[in-house]
Amino acid sequence: MQSIVSQLEAAFRLAILEAVGFEAEPLMAVSQNEKFGDYQSNAPMGLARLMAERTGQKTNPRAIAEQIKGKLKLGEMASEVSIAGPGFINVRLDAGWLGKQLAAVAGDGRLGIDATAKPITTVVDYSGPNVAKQMHVGHLRSTIIGDAIARVLAFEGDDVIRQNHIGDWGTQFGKVVLAMWYVAMFEHAGQSDVLKSEIEALGAAMVAKDAAGRAAVVARVAEAHRRFLVEDPKGSLFEAYLQNLKLDLAALESVYQFVGALVETPEAAAEVIDGEKHALADVPRLTTTFIQNPQEERNQQEKLAWLRAREVTLVTCAEIYRRLNVQLADAAIQKEPLERGESFYNPFLSDVVVALEKKDIAAASLGAIVVETPGYENPLIIRKQDGGYLYATTDLAAIRFRVEKLHAKRIIYTHDSRQAQHFAQVFETARRAGWANDVVLEYAPFGTMLGEDGKPFKTRSGGTVKLKDLLDEAIKRAGELVDGKNPNLPAEQRQAIAEAVGIGAVKYSDLSKDRVSDYKFAWDQILSMDGNTGPYLQYAYARIKSIFRKAGAECGGGAVKLESPFELALAKHVLRFGEVIELVGRELKPHHLCTYLYELAAKFSGFYENCPVLQSEEPTRSSRLALCSVTANTIALGLDLLGIEHPEQM
Repeated sequence: MQSIVSQLEAAFRLAILEAVGFEAEPLMAVSQNEKFGDYQSNAPMGLARLMAERTGQKTNPRAIAEQIKGKLKLGEMASEVSIAGPGFINVRLDAGWLGKQLAAVAGDGRLGIDATAKPITTVVDYSGPNVAKQMHVGHLRSTIIGDAIARVLAFEGDDVIRQNHIGDWGTQFGKVVLAMWYVAMFEHAGQSDVLKSEIEALGAAMVAKDAAGRAAVVARVAEAHRRFLVEDPKGSLFEAYLQNLKLDLAALESVYQFVGALVETPEAAAEVIDGEKHALADVPRLTTTFIQNPQEERNQQEKLAWLRAREVTLVTCAEIYRRLNVQLADAAIQKEPLERGESFYNPFLSDVVVALEKKDIAAASLGAIVVETPGYENPLIIRKQDGGYLYATTDLAAIRFRVEKLHAKRIIYTHDSRQAQHFAQVFETARRAGWANDVVLEYAPFGTMLGEDGKPFKTRSGGTVKLKDLLDEAIKRAGELVDGKNPNLPAEQRQAIAEAVGIGAVKYSDLSKDRVSDYKFAWDQILSMDGNTGPYLQYAYARIKSIFRKAGAECGGGAVKLESPFELALAKHVLRFGEVIELVGRELKPHHLCTYLYELAAKFSGFYENCPVLQSEEPTRSSRLALCSVTANTIALGLDLLGIEHPEQM
């Protein structure tokens, strides 16, 4: 079923053509003032200017509006068509017609919203965590905004391919593998506690700027390193450890950070750890070289370590995705792999550079290979002086792959607003190379999540907040609310509600803001049962479901008769759902859907307070139950598209 605005636009286009003799956009919009009508066309003002240009004679917009009104054929759809101000054409929808529309969509899982007749393949690039690191609050926005966009576009009918462009390649992996080796060898020696002590000692020395303490840690670790090489020259112990890996991501990240700090100290450059005169500081670079040549037999151990680090990370991230109700946790959601990280595109990078050079798009500059892009002082570097590649090279390879192999016609990136120049230059380069012909490349940037002090969200000690810890805290706080409001529910049910409310509150707080804006994260505000919050919407849904439990009915079906102004206001808003979905799919801004759902819940509240449902006589009772049912279904579907659960009791 077409949306109301689509039906109005079609009727107005015909009327405009008949009235003025040429086609023009009807410029339909929801009326700013309900006393004039429900929808308005702003076309007459622009048409007056066009006709003056064509005829050389000034034309009155109201006169044009009258001509269009005279040709307009809306049938039973409208109860009134009027002209206001300089020439706005207002349409008031007929109550009987609205009732029929509601009855038609009430039993439809899609609420009468047709899938697009021209689906395209759309790739949505979002989340992008790094291997050997836990997800933190900085990953939240990309993950849930990208997921909501993917859900909406898939609902509209596009073939959506979700792509998690994980950071799983680069020079840092030499440090990751060295960290895993230390864990394995200290554990084999029965000295896991010694490694933990060294991590704490180096951290303390760094904070205190204690050079002597730092040097002592480096010397002790280098001595252990030399001993481990003697004890296990062929790496048999390390391989056995990798085959039965029990290391979790939090522990891996801790040792990885330790190794990163350790090898970057001045002392590490002076500590020779083998007969070839390699310094401790050189080990990560050498190990990275082994990882980057996985086809060689002698490098299989490093390859296995890299694979296991990647596996541990993805398993942990998948658990976060499941808790967030994000589709990246569901491999069955699509045929294509969900993760294609930097390692996947690595084999294509040299060809990207060669191809751009052959097209005279890229050129040498100070030993590097760069692309000059109009409007930017700094060029896009695609190969460094040392022969290494950058994010730009990988992103260009990804665009090329997604267009040529996945047949994408639209590619969307959800990344923070600081990446604007990067994506502008990458998109421009891809277009010039001919890798994005007839393809829409879109960057959907987002602002920063701030604490109540207006600064980037941090722990009390100033560290980065882990996403897991944020979700744990949300569930804990939501659990206290649920226990206080409904202590008689079974403990298991209260826990399930707490998880739905806590996670939903965090997600909704983010998604309800225009993604381009920064926003302040405040626990009391996001968990409030009042205002534009996730718990308020979830409660509105649960309240409607409680009506049906009291009524002893699963749903309200049948005819809908709209008599009260509160019934009319609710019905008209329900039927705007399709328009809002179109808007979100076009602008890639989920906050439009959040605003719509909040207004829907508010209109339901007005209806419920002024229009008795269960106490009404038939047929009013059944009609109002039907209106309740379609409202609940709309809230549920809207929350589903945001990836937010909606428990039937709270």
